[in-house]
Amino acid sequence: MSAELISILVLVVVFVIATTRSINMGALAFAAAFGVGELVADLDADKIFAGFPGDLFVVLVGVTYLFAIARANGTTDWLVHASIRLVRGRVVLIPWVMFVLTGALTAIGAVSPAAVAIVAPIALSFAARYSISPLLMGAMVVHGAQGGGFSPISIYGSIVNGIVEREGLPGNEVALFLASLIVNLVIASVVFVVFGGLKLRNDADTDTDKGAAGEGDENDEDDASRLNPARIATLAALVALVVAVLAFDLDAGLTSITLAVLLSTFWSEDSRNAVSQIAWPTVLLICGVLTYVGVLDEMGTIDWAGEGVSDIGVPLVSAVLLCYIGALVSAFASSVGIMGALIPLAVPFLAQGEIGAVGMVAALAVSATVVDVSPFSTNGALVLAAAPDVDRERFFRQLMMYGGIVVAVVPAVVWLALVVPDWG
Repeated sequence: MSAELISILVLVVVFVIATTRSINMGALAFAAAFGVGELVADLDADKIFAGFPGDLFVVLVGVTYLFAIARANGTTDWLVHASIRLVRGRVVLIPWVMFVLTGALTAIGAVSPAAVAIVAPIALSFAARYSISPLLMGAMVVHGAQGGGFSPISIYGSIVNGIVEREGLPGNEVALFLASLIVNLVIASVVFVVFGGLKLRNDADTDTDKGAAGEGDENDEDDASRLNPARIATLAALVALVVAVLAFDLDAGLTSITLAVLLSTFWSEDSRNAVSQIAWPTVLLICGVLTYVGVLDEMGTIDWAGEGVSDIGVPLVSAVLLCYIGALVSAFASSVGIMGALIPLAVPFLAQGEIGAVGMVAALAVSATVVDVSPFSTNGALVLAAAPDVDRERFFRQLMMYGGIVVAVVPAVVWLALVVPDWG
């Protein structure tokens, strides 16, 4: 049995154990990375640790730290009230506001995880306040980010169009952007209907509409709608985070931690328990799984699978299998990295002229990014970490099941819509 096949089977075992036992999947994945790396691939510790996602670790810690402080001092409650006033109490519109907001951020140049890191904590806090499905709200945020993610001036769009140009393939920037936007808009619409979006009440002025609220309840509502120095400073920190990430291309994680430390220095009472509210189990889970994926990459398992597909010799079959590999691997790894690897792998059969390059590239790009709702991807992990007042294990399973459905369905759909019509 080849080392590559063994590494895939071990990954399956990790999933089985984690879903049948109360063991953090990240801890299992770290153990698997050590066992497979040392015993099967003959990798030393440095090469095993090379796959540790240090940047994602800092993003998860930094963003959840900052928003733990924002929740403690009431800033997120204030933002929820402000959002309600903005849409005049129509809660049914809020998921779409979040979709459009993240889409606009990525379309104008924000990296998708940065946009999700900014919007998800606010969106999920709102979901908790008004009993909106966290899966619905999280999916709307992520699909919004991916919907705008391939505009001609976006990060993803620029990268893919650059790869296409470097490989000498015909390209269409507008077609790539519209393909991603339409697919994510359709998925978001389905999610909105399936997970209760149409049932959201249209009047959410205050919680006093539940009946005869007491004076204490009214005082709580008044307090939540007022600004004080700590909340003003926190809002300024959130604006600073947006400006730092979008305008100056600073790291979202490092910036978040820095801002959180500054707030903690001046308002220590509000932030006393913030560190303990960092989503540590989620951090362990995500970092462990991605470290194992790094071992797979280091030992050549991902390239081995991709090359096996491209050698099939039937272009149409190779195309759909590459879409599925892009979706499956991207659910655990970097979407950009996967696109950078898969598009060159598609060049040999695209050169035969039997399949249109524009449709194939768009199908690969959409397949490799639409699955970022997976809790193992950066965006899905941010959604999981940002959700307050939820059963995280249950929410993790929901995201994993939803991500699995997306992986199973979307590659086939985009293949049928974008690749098959240009065949022959």
